[in-house]
Amino acid sequence: MRVVSAAVGFALAVSGVVVGSQAVAAEPVKPGIAVLPDLPELGFAQFDPGTSNVVPAAKAAANDVKSLAGKGAAVGTGTGIYTCPGFSTVDDATSVAQLQADTYAWGPYAPYKVGNGNGNVNWRLNPYKNPSWYMWFHSLRWLGQGIIAGSQGNTAALSRVTAITKDWVTDNSYSWKADIGAYESTMHRTNVLLCLRQAVISGLGVTALPASYAWLDTALVNHARFLTANWSGAWNHGTEESIGLFGVGCTLNRNDYKTTAQSRLAAGITTSIDTQGSTNEQSTAYAQFNYALWGRAVDALAACGADPGTTITSRRELLAGWLALATNSLGKLHQLGDSEVVATNPIAGTPLLYAGTKGVEGPTPVRRIGTFTAGYVFGRTGWGETRTFAQESTYSIRYGASRALHGHSDHTAITYTSRGREILIDGGHAGYQNDVWRTWAKSPYAASAMTTPLAPDSNPVTKLTRSVISPSSEFYQFADVPGAGISRNRAVLVLKDPDLIVSLDRASSKKAQQFQTLWHLPSDQKATVYSRTTAIGMKPGDATRTILFQVPYLQALPAGAILLKQGKTSPIQGWHYPNIFTRNPAPTLLFARSGTSASILSVIAPVPATGSVQYKGRWSGTTYIVDLVVAGKKVSFGITAGGSLYRVP
Repeated sequence: MRVVSAAVGFALAVSGVVVGSQAVAAEPVKPGIAVLPDLPELGFAQFDPGTSNVVPAAKAAANDVKSLAGKGAAVGTGTGIYTCPGFSTVDDATSVAQLQADTYAWGPYAPYKVGNGNGNVNWRLNPYKNPSWYMWFHSLRWLGQGIIAGSQGNTAALSRVTAITKDWVTDNSYSWKADIGAYESTMHRTNVLLCLRQAVISGLGVTALPASYAWLDTALVNHARFLTANWSGAWNHGTEESIGLFGVGCTLNRNDYKTTAQSRLAAGITTSIDTQGSTNEQSTAYAQFNYALWGRAVDALAACGADPGTTITSRRELLAGWLALATNSLGKLHQLGDSEVVATNPIAGTPLLYAGTKGVEGPTPVRRIGTFTAGYVFGRTGWGETRTFAQESTYSIRYGASRALHGHSDHTAITYTSRGREILIDGGHAGYQNDVWRTWAKSPYAASAMTTPLAPDSNPVTKLTRSVISPSSEFYQFADVPGAGISRNRAVLVLKDPDLIVSLDRASSKKAQQFQTLWHLPSDQKATVYSRTTAIGMKPGDATRTILFQVPYLQALPAGAILLKQGKTSPIQGWHYPNIFTRNPAPTLLFARSGTSASILSVIAPVPATGSVQYKGRWSGTTYIVDLVVAGKKVSFGITAGGSLYRVP
């Protein structure tokens, strides 16, 4: 149950008024409604304005989400229990006092007076021109503190949140679909209406909703009607819609709503989470949210007379393993797709406990490497068996189906951590406003991959063509067509002891192109280009620096073979979004070529602050060997005539 001590305290403060030396007695504080813990939901709008949000279920539905009432029953008899699912932190910044003044606060924006002070709100306001601000405004989740306080006996708070909610219902007549913010927030607002209904009964100390609140049940029916007619399908929107619809059915004893919700959850689970544990949303942060969301679905079904079956649970178990592998050595998820920098949640009874606590609790996961057909490679040097968890090296590589949902155009891109810090990063998540920053953050230019800036991005399907896993190295090769008439091939060799990454990018084009292999470095580092071959990134005073260099292989290095971009706006390059509200200048190194073909052999070597790297190339028949000395450790790798990379024994 959510901790609501702060709300209780405020209820006392506004109810007990001191007049001279005499105090008016405070209203009694009641236990209030039960509120579930907040899910790890991304605290911003989850849609691209102007694009379709429907994802059809593409796999056979689960056949084990069913009624407990026995064969032949449409749904279970139910217990009538649907716990308020909370307000997902959207209510954190709007106090009960602000609600009394019709003031709404969210994100980094200043609180804004949205009403006349009596609960009459202007629902067309969007002073900050931000789709997230507007969607959460229409979600009514910002009323959360007032709803909780009202359920505990604060009649003033209950009166105000009731007035604001009724005003929304009055001013936004069914079906509100013409307003994207009101439309997209329907699933969230449905749950707020359910929480408010529970708060009215609790706060007034009655056993049934009073007749004067009949409008609230009418609003719930209209919301259920909308959710029934507008299912977003097999992704988090559709899941949330189905849970909310089931909640209305549970609360109002509407078997038709429950039946529809159950069938949609059964249809959605097999597409939302595949048989390897990958979600279809192409985002690590949304994968973590989906894990929690489907757990919420299981609990809601079981609490109101339905059997959630085993398919949802088994797919969540697979997803837990996926998320553990997607956890880097800093205890964060690799930042992929529409993801902010988020920590991995330690979930007892799953590999996430070990990953989320950075090896402090739980059994060590069995798998060190994961290759997923949905388009992810996650790997690590270990789980902290012979060195600390943080000192392990971890990496991700993207491939697979074309960009969709919350994915970015990041195919073949690499993220990398080593020596207790980030080494290679993604540009991050810029939010959902339709501007040049979101365009850049979703583009190949925000990823550590080879780009072809003269050709429009074709949003390719990328194939993993070869892979070899050994105890001290991993090799992967990818191929795709990033633009019309262009072929691209990336071979990646990840070495352990010494820890480093080798990347061979080869491309050809029917027309002359620019070919740029981009390496995005963390924003806390300063990068310096020393020659055509070498650049170094390092945070002043840090114990680690990253040496990035390119070896001439089948192609001479031209003048300007390494370029540095940081904090540029025309064109945009050299930035990082750790979250949607923060944009930091970050060094980006471009290993550049031009012509109709390119061969760019890169080495990314994290070493101690005073460490160095030396290399020498030589031919052995048709194989090119590179001998390295990395911070005093010798290692060699070879490139076969076919472009495969391998560690030389």
